[in-house]
Order: sequence, then C-alpha cells, then structure tokens
Amino acid sequence: MVIKNALAHEAVARIDSHEKECLLRYQNIEERLESGSKRFDKLELMLWGVYPFIITVVAVFKWM
Repeated sequence: MVIKNALAHEAVARIDSHEKECLLRYQNIEERLESGSKRFDKLELMLWGVYPFIITVVAVFKWM
C-alpha cells in the first residue's frame, strides 16, 4: 500500500511538472504569435503605402 501511495504521489508530481512546462510553452507560443501579428500589421501598412505610388506611376505613364 505504501508503494502505491508513493507511486501515486510521484505521478501527481510529474503531472504537475508537465503542466507547468506546458504552460510556459503555450505562453511562449502566444508571445510569438502576437509578435508575428504585429509584423503582419506593419507589412499591411507598407502595402497600403505602396498602392498610391503604383497608381500614380501608372497614371503618369498613361498620360505622358
């Protein structure tokens, strides 16, 4: 009976340790996703900045 309790306590301790590690991993993943989202927002703004330039160049060459 003592051996079963010791095994049960060890199993619970290992599960708790595993849950802590997973929590850290998921927090890291969330941070990486957030930073990636910020980069995509920046790229989107850059693209919107390029559109007027392209339209202007096309218009200038069309009427020249």
